[in-house]
Amino acid sequence: MPIAYSTLGVPRLPLAEAARLAAEHGWDGLELRCAEGESVHPAMTAGERRAAARTLAAHGLTPLALASYVGVAAPGPDEPVLRDLLAALRLAADLGAGGLRVFPRGGDGPRGEADERAARRLAAAAPEAGRLGVRILVETHDSHRGGRAVAALLERVAHPAVGALWDLMHTRLAGETPARTWAALAPHLGHVQVKDVAGPGGLTPLPLGAGVLPVTDCLRLLPPGTWVCWEYEAPWHPAAAPLPPLLAAGAAYLRRTLGTGPGTAPGVAPGTAPPAGAA
Repeated sequence: MPIAYSTLGVPRLPLAEAARLAAEHGWDGLELRCAEGESVHPAMTAGERRAAARTLAAHGLTPLALASYVGVAAPGPDEPVLRDLLAALRLAADLGAGGLRVFPRGGDGPRGEADERAARRLAAAAPEAGRLGVRILVETHDSHRGGRAVAALLERVAHPAVGALWDLMHTRLAGETPARTWAALAPHLGHVQVKDVAGPGGLTPLPLGAGVLPVTDCLRLLPPGTWVCWEYEAPWHPAAAPLPPLLAAGAAYLRRTLGTGPGTAPGVAPGTAPPAGAA
């Protein structure tokens, strides 16, 4: 199976350096955090976008997804959310990313109202996503932390250009076992984010396998070809160990668990869902 790491773990590091680390330590791709102050950001010029795509290609890396901060279920009018969503889709396409990560951000109101807002916006953006070849992936996060909650939202949209991103930590904190999350998200899954922590009261990121999250149980459920991404939440936890020295061991851990050797494994394209019934 192919593996990527998220540039969230190396805040403000130039893209060329993040790509070099990935290539040298056995990673197949990068999930690209899109935020102000990062090497990938919403205001990138056309020239900067071309240069970033060339950098990734020069290192033999797949841009797995653009990790945006768009909240598709956020309270308020649709127009600003759709504007940001469409802009992020175009940036993802320019970088060659097959997926666009979005958050729910549904707030504290009734879940049904949040789902209605999100479904309406996702349905409006889905044709453009399909045209661009970028799949919108709703992460298990905030107001929709569990896999079943995200699946219920996606079933309202029912469009192949809209799917799910499984963040293992959030589904576990929502009380779901990996098997239960997989059962809900299998028809919709784009890729999986793994991480490790000491427990619900200690979310500082740890090396993979050093904490309590059921990483192995999660990975063993996945069909061949599913992309797996290590999201190391360094910006929110200043006490966390730096990620670069952990990358080689992290890649080795994932390869051992997934049963794959070095190099890119054959599989489905980033952002696409593997067949739910694949062995």
